[in-house]
Amino acid sequence: MIENKVALVANGWPDIGRETWKSIKRFILPIVALAALTFGVISVVRSQPRDEATSPPLPPPTSSYAQTVAAVGLVETSTENIAVGTEIAGVVTNIYVDVGSRVKAGDPLFSIDSRATRAELATRQAAVQVAEAALAEAKYQLELGQRLADQKVLSIEENKNRGYAAQKAEAQLAQARAQLNSTETDLERLMVRAPVDGQVLQVKVHLGEFAPTGALPTPLVLLGNVDKLHVRVDVEEHEASRVQSGAKAMASVRGNTDLKTPLAFVRFEPFVVPKKSLTGDSTERVDTRVLQVIYRIEDNNLPLFVGQQMDVFIDANYQRPSLDRNVSMAQRSPHSQGFPFNDETKP
Repeated sequence: MIENKVALVANGWPDIGRETWKSIKRFILPIVALAALTFGVISVVRSQPRDEATSPPLPPPTSSYAQTVAAVGLVETSTENIAVGTEIAGVVTNIYVDVGSRVKAGDPLFSIDSRATRAELATRQAAVQVAEAALAEAKYQLELGQRLADQKVLSIEENKNRGYAAQKAEAQLAQARAQLNSTETDLERLMVRAPVDGQVLQVKVHLGEFAPTGALPTPLVLLGNVDKLHVRVDVEEHEASRVQSGAKAMASVRGNTDLKTPLAFVRFEPFVVPKKSLTGDSTERVDTRVLQVIYRIEDNNLPLFVGQQMDVFIDANYQRPSLDRNVSMAQRSPHSQGFPFNDETKP
């Protein structure tokens, strides 16, 4: 009997094991699948971006006018930024100014190696002395020939030849002096001087460097008059008709709306140009053209730098029917006849 029980128990173990495995597959596997699904849902939810309300560090610029034209302006000098170059290419030997230096018209900025020109100048001076001696000899021979001709010792033809020789000597002396003046002018041109009163904004030339001539992408020296700063405002062409001559405007420093200043109208730039001053805004149109309007900054105490961007708001309701825009452009342009660079026109 005991042997039968042992046999029954031995025969029942496999049946109990199969039932247990079936129970595991029936209950445990769905639980694992549910846990994996829950983990996946939580991971997806956590990976989604969250929209959180954030406030800007500074409030955006706003306009105080009922109807306004918003634009971006670039601070520049009242004489416009002058890129000073050299008329004669060569190696720079002296630099007389630094960034920020105040200069007067005619002050030296830098100089080009002048050794070859000075050697040529000495040669030209010697040539003038030779020509002067030759002229003195020719005049003496002419005077002597005239006396000999009066005494019938020298022929008339020989006397005329001496006169022509004296004229030739005078012409050679004039030629030598002209060449000397040309060399002196070249020597003076090797000294680059300030064209206007102003402040040096950039110095991109160094001792020993070769200074080329022509229009350069980076000017050798950049200067301008910073006593009264201007703002070159780019008004997009589809809003250009809303801006009138003499219109009032307000400008604030980019990134700091607390620094504001009123602007005074100076002139229009009548040629519409492609837009170059970009703000980096994602909605900004770069395939447009702009009308450039020049304004003068009224607050001279505002901490501004040349080249700085400003947010400009122009009064679109301003009307001046008695003043024609084309007349204003011609009268206020610095390139029109009789316009002084430093003269500020009242609006």
